[in-house]
Amino acid sequence: MPRRYHIIFNPAAGTALVNGITTEVLSEHFAAAGLDFDIDDNQDSDLEDRLAPALAGDAEVVVAAGGDGTVLSVAEALLGSEKILAVLPLGTLNGLARDLGLALDLPSAVTQLPTLEPRAIDVGEVNGRPFLHNVIVGLIPDIAIGREWVRGRPGLRSKLRFIRFMWTRMTYAHRIALALRSDVSPTRIELIHTLVVANNSYDQRIGTFLARHRLDRGTMTAYLIRRLRMSDAIRLALSMVAGRWREDSAIEFEKVRELTVSSKRKQVRVTMDGEVTTLTTPLNFRVRPLSLKVLAPPLPDAEAVKPAEAAAVEA
Repeated sequence: MPRRYHIIFNPAAGTALVNGITTEVLSEHFAAAGLDFDIDDNQDSDLEDRLAPALAGDAEVVVAAGGDGTVLSVAEALLGSEKILAVLPLGTLNGLARDLGLALDLPSAVTQLPTLEPRAIDVGEVNGRPFLHNVIVGLIPDIAIGREWVRGRPGLRSKLRFIRFMWTRMTYAHRIALALRSDVSPTRIELIHTLVVANNSYDQRIGTFLARHRLDRGTMTAYLIRRLRMSDAIRLALSMVAGRWREDSAIEFEKVRELTVSSKRKQVRVTMDGEVTTLTTPLNFRVRPLSLKVLAPPLPDAEAVKPAEAAAVEA
């Protein structure tokens, strides 16, 4: 029986704005693909209110048509339900869509939907709030604030001011002291520029940058970046593309299922799946194995999660 799709559309998402993707355009693509759908594009209502009809409705699949923030909000609402998440990548980074191997242009992404299969993936959690990609503490959230400022101000002058801001911030950044305790290591104090806690692990493969091809291993990975000057950032980026970044002396990593991060500060600024927010310390991370159902291309048999594996992860 054909699936029914309930689409949560964010017309203000980056790609949607740039490419002129409107509700009418979206409807035309779904109709041309012969799909059964309805679209909610009501930006005047809170996303929480918009998600209530999606959960109560008869559509098996709830489509997040927007950027990573929209995808995370929809995913959070679907946790624990029988609904399946689908992603139409209309944002700037589209992290989950890339990691799942989805088509990144709208016509192909819509056409691809009927060929996708439900797959269970892990979800990370910090202080009770879920995340799909990563949570970053330290230097990167400060730079992300500058990025948000530029996003609303087009023009070469704004971009040049951001580059100058980023260069200055990275040149004079101070390291921060964090106390880390995980399920695999005792409490220790670390002096770092940035801490990245990722849902699963980033691949070390030629041509990939902050990419994950597995989202179902039941672990998170904590990346401790001890130095992140501009030269370090450029070197790490090139090393990632070359497939040899794990050997870099500026970074250490540890796979965990639970992690507590303490600081002298009562609150710390972080980016959560690319969005800047503030969290109260200590930061308590845990992984929720195979807790979200998504539509994705079929995995090769060698990578498919077997029932025994899933039971072992839950244990």
